[in-house]
Amino acid sequence: MMNRVVLVGRLTKDPDLRYTPNGVAVATFTLAVNRTYTNQQGEREADFINCVIWRRPAENVANFLKKGSLAGVDGRIQTRNFEGQDGKRVYITEVVADSVQFLEPRNASSQGRANDFGGNPFGDDQRSQGQSYGQNQNQRNNQNFTRTNEDPFSNDGQPIDISDDDLPF
Repeated sequence: MMNRVVLVGRLTKDPDLRYTPNGVAVATFTLAVNRTYTNQQGEREADFINCVIWRRPAENVANFLKKGSLAGVDGRIQTRNFEGQDGKRVYITEVVADSVQFLEPRNASSQGRANDFGGNPFGDDQRSQGQSYGQNQNQRNNQNFTRTNEDPFSNDGQPIDISDDDLPF
């Protein structure tokens, strides 16, 4: 059997970092992932997917990602349930992340999309934080890659402002 999820999207709000009574870090965040098609009005819709990550990677997510950050999540789907305050059974489905990749430089909001997929998109500071990136893979990918302005989040280097009123929760 297989249970594997790979997502790329933007955080809808800052990650929420908490600690269990035993001192284990856990971070929760919601990832907005665009659908590959448009609706009848020609607008692209998105899914809002709840994610959770544990231990040291949870602390890294809380320290380096914020609302609007582009992130890649690799993990599995998990469903849990509990009895709510009204006595009814509540079911929660979420992605339990094995790893989260930071897909833009830490200071991208102040510099815009400075990397344009050239060089190290994570910046020197994140490479030293343990984020891996294959230089040979990057060079191979850049040989036949022409950047086009298809990014719906592209905004000429200005910070992305997602209003809380635009979110469904």
